[in-house]
Amino acid sequence: MCGIAGTFRWPDGKAVTDRLTEVLAHRGPDGAGRYSHPAGDGEVHLGHRRLAVVDLSPTGAQPMVSGGLSLTYNGELYNAPELRAELSGSGVRFRGTSDTEVLLEAWRRWGTDCLPRLRGMFAFAVFDERTGELVLARDQLGVKPLFLLRRGEGLVFASELKALAAVTGGSLEVDHAALVSSLLYYWVPDSRCAFREAEKLPPGSWLRCRPDGRVERGRFWNLKDVAAEGRERALSGEVPDLAAVVEDSTRRHLLSDVPVATFLSGGLDSSYLTALAARHQPGMSAYTIGFRAEDARFEAMPDDLRYARQVAARFGVDLHEIEIAPDVLDLLPRMTYHLDEPIGDPAAINTFLICSAAREAGVKVMLSGMGADELFAGYRKHLANLLALRYQRVPRVLRRGLSGAVDRLPVATSRRGFRSVRFAKRFLSFADLPEEAAFRRSYTMYDQDELLALLNPDLAGTVDDVLTEHADIYQDNDLDDFVNRMCLADSRMFLPGLNLAYTDRSSMAASTEVRVPYVDVEVVRAAFAVPGDRKIVGRQGKAVLKEAASSVLPREIVYRPKGLFSAPLRAWMSRDLAPLVREVVNDGLLVRSGFLRRDALARLVAEDAAGHRDHSKHLWHVLTLEYWYRGATSGAGQSSSPTA
Repeated sequence: MCGIAGTFRWPDGKAVTDRLTEVLAHRGPDGAGRYSHPAGDGEVHLGHRRLAVVDLSPTGAQPMVSGGLSLTYNGELYNAPELRAELSGSGVRFRGTSDTEVLLEAWRRWGTDCLPRLRGMFAFAVFDERTGELVLARDQLGVKPLFLLRRGEGLVFASELKALAAVTGGSLEVDHAALVSSLLYYWVPDSRCAFREAEKLPPGSWLRCRPDGRVERGRFWNLKDVAAEGRERALSGEVPDLAAVVEDSTRRHLLSDVPVATFLSGGLDSSYLTALAARHQPGMSAYTIGFRAEDARFEAMPDDLRYARQVAARFGVDLHEIEIAPDVLDLLPRMTYHLDEPIGDPAAINTFLICSAAREAGVKVMLSGMGADELFAGYRKHLANLLALRYQRVPRVLRRGLSGAVDRLPVATSRRGFRSVRFAKRFLSFADLPEEAAFRRSYTMYDQDELLALLNPDLAGTVDDVLTEHADIYQDNDLDDFVNRMCLADSRMFLPGLNLAYTDRSSMAASTEVRVPYVDVEVVRAAFAVPGDRKIVGRQGKAVLKEAASSVLPREIVYRPKGLFSAPLRAWMSRDLAPLVREVVNDGLLVRSGFLRRDALARLVAEDAAGHRDHSKHLWHVLTLEYWYRGATSGAGQSSSPTA
């Protein structure tokens, strides 16, 4: 796992590449390198920061140059042993044991045809001295990031957006459509980028730069097609052995020359992975979080620690417990910087603190249960949207009366919060809507009218564009299965846009690699071959995964209430962050620039303070957006006008 960067026919490319690589130093503290070569009437420069995980010797150093090919690569290939054996059988001689060398030789033999054969997480750039071509590629599901920016016939790329911002001299303009998306979702979809000129290479795709300035793009994997194939498998009666697929993926994700630990929340996903990993790596470590008692009580949070301790004891795992009581005033701007784009999920703080503790203990690699909820319908919104279909059959007069009664209930008093009331209010905000709108509203921050009231009126058209994009992505499939339609939408938007993004940035900020065994091409294929009525059974989400895990885990863990990998936001907002909220609402840059409306923000604060509505998540995201916007518009020549 590493940081990659480079330039192709870019002015002063050598110095720019060195600067890019320097900004990415936290991603790879174990080594640095640069490669340079003529490319057409310019030059190519590839930079690399190394986090040594597989083949710790110099033979694993990058950029790796061999036989006219040069590669800078960020990722892990979990089928590298099989690819190595196949290539060796055809006469390839390997110098070391790294998967980097396997990738380089696979590219030499198959070119872009090697990409669908790769099982892992990756983003890389490979330059061919013979043709003068540079190719960028990104893994099938978008686990690893790759940002790029084109000007004329030149290109610059990096693992993080902040590196591109640092080398372009403050000339990047904020993309206000991306910020509107961020307000809606509390993250920026993978299809958009917070700076107008920059872009993210889409998952499962490649981009080829030719020395004559031509650019070619291609796609080697499409989640929509995988879901369609899964539907056909299900119709033919093919039943995947999910337990075997998940165990195989977990075993492969342990491939490492340094110790591997796990996140262990005590929930199903992390407990299942930890149990499977401990079979293959006895005595391994795991890390879990707890909260200050008063924060957990105020937030009405479940006690996850006791479940994590139970799993650790049962499987002989060395459990490290970390209390989350951070100085949020200090961490908020730091996390905003590391997250690259305005991402308002406080779980990023948890990931950063866990990875920092693991790194201090000498652990470089961790396994996470990320992705299981998206693939197997484990979020409350999935069940809630199914329940909404039944709710719509209730007579309208009764629905109206229930909605009015729930609306009058408080979500909190000065001493404690009421989660059940918060959930009820949330449910009733979308339960009457059509399918796509209901699904969007079940996990986004605002409905259309609320978003319009919050923003500069000139951005009304942008709001329409953002909502239309969600509808287009949600409806872009041929599935006749409501649950799998939701899972597909989540896997295309929510997973890469939020969960994989904050996991990558937060962990790499602590120089730690996080691997996600559920976000594996074979697990994904199996997941979409499972009909929705086996994912949600009765009121049980992830039913098929629970069935698979039952042979390994005790029933109490498998069927426990869903935990939260979140943070005590209401407690933080009412105490630690209250003065900062007032400052941002009254005199923040977002308000002064005209992007957000002061009266609408003040109304959110008042409703939250009165306990009538829970806006803690909304206000936390406004703070992250404010800090991000300050940094993004502080460079000379950057736009801060919402209609620019």
